[in-house]
Amino acid sequence: MYKKIYIAILAMALVSGCKKDPLLVAPTDQYSTGGYPQSTADLNSVLAAGYSNLRDQGYLGFHFLPKALSNSMHTVNSLYNGDGSWNEMANTNLAVTNQYALEAWQTMYTGVKNCNATIAAAALFNAKYAKAADAPDVNAILGQAYFLRGFYYMQLETLFGESYISASGGGDKMGVPIYDGLPTDLNSTQKARATVKEVWTFIEADLKKSAELLKGKVWTGDDRGRVTEWSAKGLLGKAYVYTQDWANAKTVLLDVIQNSGKTLMPFAKYKDAFNGNTANEFNEESLFELNVDNDSKGGYGIYSGAANATALNGLIWAPWSLGGSGKVEDSFALGYGNEFLHDGNVTRFGFPLGTAYNLVANPKYTGSNPSYKNPEKIMDPAYKTASLVVRTAQTADPRLFVNGLQPWVDSVRFDGVNYAPSAKPNGLANNTAVYAWSVRKYAPTLYNENTGQGNAPTNSIADAWNYYLLRMADVYLLYAEASKGAGDNATALEYLNKVKRRAYGLPFNTPSITVDYKSLSDKTSASDAVLGNNPLYYERWAELFNEGSWWFDVCRWRIGKQEAAYYKTAINVSGDFQWDDSKSYTWPIPINEINSNSKIKQNPGY
Repeated sequence: MYKKIYIAILAMALVSGCKKDPLLVAPTDQYSTGGYPQSTADLNSVLAAGYSNLRDQGYLGFHFLPKALSNSMHTVNSLYNGDGSWNEMANTNLAVTNQYALEAWQTMYTGVKNCNATIAAAALFNAKYAKAADAPDVNAILGQAYFLRGFYYMQLETLFGESYISASGGGDKMGVPIYDGLPTDLNSTQKARATVKEVWTFIEADLKKSAELLKGKVWTGDDRGRVTEWSAKGLLGKAYVYTQDWANAKTVLLDVIQNSGKTLMPFAKYKDAFNGNTANEFNEESLFELNVDNDSKGGYGIYSGAANATALNGLIWAPWSLGGSGKVEDSFALGYGNEFLHDGNVTRFGFPLGTAYNLVANPKYTGSNPSYKNPEKIMDPAYKTASLVVRTAQTADPRLFVNGLQPWVDSVRFDGVNYAPSAKPNGLANNTAVYAWSVRKYAPTLYNENTGQGNAPTNSIADAWNYYLLRMADVYLLYAEASKGAGDNATALEYLNKVKRRAYGLPFNTPSITVDYKSLSDKTSASDAVLGNNPLYYERWAELFNEGSWWFDVCRWRIGKQEAAYYKTAINVSGDFQWDDSKSYTWPIPINEINSNSKIKQNPGY
């Protein structure tokens, strides 16, 4: 009897002796806000999540840019049919269950959370562990966190906000919920939508704070990819333009132009600046870019279980090549090759030749085993000659050839070693009614994504180029728009011409009789009613093509219906493109958020 009581008491003592207060138990996979960070190195590790979130599949990792925006902007036609969310994007007819809208919402708010965690961690570090000598480093870390939070909120607001701000109003419409700190309980996760004006004010305040904290900071070596004072001021200028605050936009953007030390890169560099040449990274034009390593650690890009720094947009945009057997019907993609340039873009850049051309017998071909070195057929020599003249005479905008690969005229290194002619996608090879050019910008032209060629490990899939998130050409065009909005048409015209001159390989600060626009309504390379006599619209479309900006321009200028009418239809979507002015300018608040946040309201029309 006594023995049993003793054992019971001992067991209770052991349990009580090992027991911890529940308030002191923390997840083992998260840092403790009670004792971490204790150094600026620790604080930088918290900040890292704010950057890495840019690679999530809901943004630059496989879904947002190549599947969602490229289709919404009609940059591409999709060969793939079967993903409902993909087709909804192509047809600008989104459901509240759209996967890509949900991923974008989650990715951007995760980014906001990561930035708020950094700001909170900096406050703890300053209160408990910081020394006076740590102040510059802490300020630099905070400056980056404020920039990234402003960046994520700008993406959220331009995608999901009910309206842009314009001279006619819009500031009182529904914006997105603002989280300026880490929620501490369930109730603090329930947020109503702020007004559009409140969100833009919040974004601008973050970017101003970022510029102030990063003033004079210069990054070198492995830190070159970090944001700077000029990243913050450039994005602030864009925020002012997006809200039609022309006076502040002009002031901030001119500061970037005159004092950042950044400028337009020469065309010789620009033409290859989007295709994996590491010498072009962090160049004289770049204000903020996502650093991407062509190394998936043996895995499948962002889906790898191993740590990696890859994106996979190029897999979707992979060009088509003759290669292999040398037979036109055996063309293959240097990746998935799910998308190719919408034909409307080829003509919009001013390409003057028709789609139909003959493939004729190759006079040099002999034998029964064609190859990329000796294909069975070649392009009709007369058509090819005329195509080459278009380039040398610049009768089409040279940016067409930065962005697209013309079948049978351009070539790709299809196996990482040998070059073969670019081809039409398989199934369209003999279709003379379509151009079917492959995507070139941000696409693998020098190796095959499927086999991990280039400098990636064998059997891994990874992109080999950085992504520009803000560059000086954008700043010049924003400054032109701000100048026009402020009534300074002469300055607006000059900055449009600077960007155009670079595109034609000319010194961008020297006027050109042959290239310059003569007015803000001069003829452009396009012939359609939307861009044909609007150099501001055309230059933003042509210069920033396939970089994700055009969707936001379409929405803030409210030209969606005209754009849908111009592009008309996609190969993988039955019927004409749809557009509904009452809802298509905004994405739906994802149904998951509606179900979990009792205070949020849906966008009109959904």
